Amino acid sequence: MTMKANIGFLPWDTFHQGIANVTGLTIGKVIILIGFTLCIICLFLGEKFGIGTILDMVLVGLLIDMNLSLNYMPQMNTYISGIALMLIGLLIISIGTFFYISSGFCAGPRDNLMVAIERKTGLAVGFCRGIIETSAVLTGWLLGGPVGIGTILSAFGISFCIQIVFSIMKFDPTKVKHETLAVTSKTLLQLRN
Repeated sequence: MTMKANIGFLPWDTFHQGIANVTGLTIGKVIILIGFTLCIICLFLGEKFGIGTILDMVLVGLLIDMNLSLNYMPQMNTYISGIALMLIGLLIISIGTFFYISSGFCAGPRDNLMVAIERKTGLAVGFCRGIIETSAVLTGWLLGGPVGIGTILSAFGISFCIQIVFSIMKFDPTKVKHETLAVTSKTLLQLRN
């Protein structure tokens, strides 16, 4: 939705597309590779790695490539429709972020970084997300990723949406007890037996 808004990509997608421009890979493949890199960084920052991390890393990349190749959603051609679609997309991303982090199967690589920064600095989750999003868009722009009014809107809007959704749900992502990949594997083996 946010790509089809046609008013600039989300910060991470600007970053991913910038790398795709430089490497020739699809944006989905770049998402997977960056996700893997962020997993390693988050492990060093003390965050857990779980089945949710892996599924986020792989499925988001594959689904974005699939959705873009199917081209089923029309591209917006006015600023009003683009802004509306962007805002709906940001709200959906924020609600989805709440649900998958609260599941306890570990956050995806990008959200794991957000939680790690919040945990290490004590700053508000929305502010931490804003730092990450701003860094991603600046780097992506330098690599030739698409930047527009939607990019700026989303860089600040995602922080606002995440803060609102987490506040409404009274959710503190640092309090979630995440199940590591080892624990999930052990549980699955016990269920199989």
